[in-house]
Formats: sequence, structure tokens, C-alpha cells
Amino acid sequence: MDCVFCKIIERKLPSERVYEDEDFIVIKDIRPVAPTHLLLIYKKHVPTIHELSEDDARRFWKVFDIIKKITKNENMDYYRIVANNGAQAGQEIPHIHFHIISGRKLGKIG
Repeated sequence: MDCVFCKIIERKLPSERVYEDEDFIVIKDIRPVAPTHLLLIYKKHVPTIHELSEDDARRFWKVFDIIKKITKNENMDYYRIVANNGAQAGQEIPHIHFHIISGRKLGKIG
């Protein structure tokens, strides 16, 4: 498989990890759009939300707990969480992930 995130998860590509458990990793984005830009990545290769199985979806219960823990550790009092689903929505890497963005005033979306 030629997925950048899978290669990062397998440690075949370098990344600056700030969190890891059996299902997710959080890394610093190499092309940040703000002073703090983290990526929360599901370790299992699933291209889009529509392709999540029931078992995958059950694992996602902890996403917000991870975000709470990471934002506290990174001293992020405010932040934006973004999940692009599909190329037309701006998803560049077809592997489920969330952007956690902070460190400057963020404008409105839309």
C-alpha cells in the first residue's frame, strides 16, 4: 500500500509523535496552517468515514478523550477540529484523520 499515513504508522517515514495508543497516533503536521497543527490518525487504513465498519466506529469513542488530553498537554486553550471526507472536501490523503489546529485567530469556515 502506498499510503503516507500507513508508512508513518509503520515508522517507515519519520514523524514527530505526540501521542500513540493501540488505535490512534497524533503527530505534528509537516505543512502546518497555524502555529499548532496536529493530525490525529486512525492506525487502521480506512480511506473515508463511509468505509468505517461497526467495529471501527466503536473504536472512535475515544477520539474526543484523546483530543482533550493532547490539547491540555500542548496548552491549547482554543482549537479547531477538521475532518475532510473525500477529495472534493479537501482530503489529500485517503486515510481517516482529524486536524487539530490552534495558535492563531482562526477565521470563519464557509
